[in-house]
Amino acid sequence: MKKIIIRRLLMMILVIFGVTLIVFLLSHIIPGDPARMMVGQRASNETLINVRKQLGLDKPVLVQYLIYMKNLLSGDLGTSIRTQQPVVSDLAAYFPATLELVLYAFLIALVVGIPLGVLTSLKQNTVTDYLGRIFCIGGVSIPAFWGGIILILIFYSKLNLLPSSGRLALGMTFNTKITGLITIDSLLTGNLGVFKDSLRHIILPALVLSYAQLATITRQVRSSMIEVLNQEYIKTARANGIKEKFLIVSYALRNALVPTITVVGLSLGGLLGGAVVTETVFNWPGMGKYVVDSISFLDFPSIMGFTVVIVIGYMVINLIVDILYMILNPQIRG
Repeated sequence: MKKIIIRRLLMMILVIFGVTLIVFLLSHIIPGDPARMMVGQRASNETLINVRKQLGLDKPVLVQYLIYMKNLLSGDLGTSIRTQQPVVSDLAAYFPATLELVLYAFLIALVVGIPLGVLTSLKQNTVTDYLGRIFCIGGVSIPAFWGGIILILIFYSKLNLLPSSGRLALGMTFNTKITGLITIDSLLTGNLGVFKDSLRHIILPALVLSYAQLATITRQVRSSMIEVLNQEYIKTARANGIKEKFLIVSYALRNALVPTITVVGLSLGGLLGGAVVTETVFNWPGMGKYVVDSISFLDFPSIMGFTVVIVIGYMVINLIVDILYMILNPQIRG
């Protein structure tokens, strides 16, 4: 088991190196000059040259990358060209909003996806099963931005039930930071007004963000449940008179969830990356919105910093999933 974990850690280093190299090269291929974006179109060539030197853009791309990786090893993600603040500080400020959105979306995906997968497996080839399949197809095929716009039109424009953007209503402030998650912090401080408002604001983006992963989890649980229910030991248990409810929960579902763990872990990682589109549609002040604004400004350090954080988060989640899978299924340790 230790060898597998060490192998995964080494793989993480290679993946981080490879992804950062690709993103670094792609960001420099994008037409435009971040130095020109900073000084404006009317600035003199001398000013432009000085700014390019300050940003290190006068050096060859490979040299810039090596300098960036050297700084990265010391925990320095550089300084944002757009905000003039350390990228680490910017990401730390925007991270709680993204984390809150991802956690709620993940909770929705689990709470709805697992029971729905069990239900459709028990109602195989019935109307319920067909409706569940259609629902899942929609989850993996409908673009997040389109789904977000539709929900805004229905619940905000037409019904006026839920807000369409932000974490809190205009004019409402909440400065107490314990965890950085407004819904949690407002509950801890007893501020029910802020809690209700923040909860209303997170519903639509969380639903949109969770849909694709919810569909994936549902399909995996359904497939695993059908496979387990057709096993001989399940048929034997039924023949021995074990109650169906106990059989499904204690035997079938428990075994079906083992292969589902991998999908659940990947879903959590997918939510981190998928938050970019959702945050943009709902103007959610998280890391996704931050990197979109940075891309439009050709802010290379911010783009790279976001990429590094997402890649590390995704790889750590995968490592945890692998460890859990080895614990639950000792056969793969060898």
